[in-house]
Amino acid sequence: MNQNKLRDVCLITIAMFVISISIYFFLIPSGIIVGSISGLAMVLNQIIPLSISVITLILNVGLLILGFIFVGKEFASKSIYTSILLPVFLAVFEFLFPVSTSLTGNSVYDLISYTLIIAFGQAILFNINASSGGLDIVGKIISKYSHMEIGKALTLCGFITSMTSILVYDIGTLIVSLIGTYANGIAIDYFIGGFHKKKICILSDEYQTIQEFIMHKMQRGVTIYKATGGYLNEERTELVTIMTTSEYKKLLDYLHRANFQAFVTVSTVNEVIGTWNIHKKR
Repeated sequence: MNQNKLRDVCLITIAMFVISISIYFFLIPSGIIVGSISGLAMVLNQIIPLSISVITLILNVGLLILGFIFVGKEFASKSIYTSILLPVFLAVFEFLFPVSTSLTGNSVYDLISYTLIIAFGQAILFNINASSGGLDIVGKIISKYSHMEIGKALTLCGFITSMTSILVYDIGTLIVSLIGTYANGIAIDYFIGGFHKKKICILSDEYQTIQEFIMHKMQRGVTIYKATGGYLNEERTELVTIMTTSEYKKLLDYLHRANFQAFVTVSTVNEVIGTWNIHKKR
């Protein structure tokens, strides 16, 4: 196993542990039915004599097949691993920490805790082209073919799943489920925005100094374009580079400290293919 695959396995395991904690300790004991496979499993658990962990496994198998067909082999293989981890972690928690009541004693606190914790774990997975299985696979399929942000895609299919809560719970539970599903989608997009790389465009008379800093201090590549201003018709030089969010903050701090006159625009990059960093020659 190479270093990148080992890193992905470690990140997936950590993310699924985080997701399992949010489901077992906040979602299940509070009785909140958020639009997810786990929420649907909670509804089915009231109807059929199977544990939540078993129902979750069965539902995930069918959705994994769809993920393999519509998203791809890499995504499906990673999602198989996560789909195994989730019921395993839930079963371990069921054995070690039997919980029947809410930890916080307040459904609103449970909902907030669940939403933030699971969204963080999901964002880690989506950032490495994986998912926690279940509705995440459906959301990924919708996002791929509609170009919708993944959080909004999950909200859409989550709303449909949330409606099943009315079968075994009251209208109040349904409303909370819809609110939680919407909040979860927003939180996922927020966290994913922090993981994604940034495309940074810089216009400055000090472009050569800035270029040297990016290439030799930050070890990042730079593309140089000639640009002509529409108002004065003057030719300028534009630097374009791709960085992580933390690296971008360092670059911005450098520009502020150097007190350069610079015009900077930033956009989010969803995917980078190929080599995008500079390695020193030895």
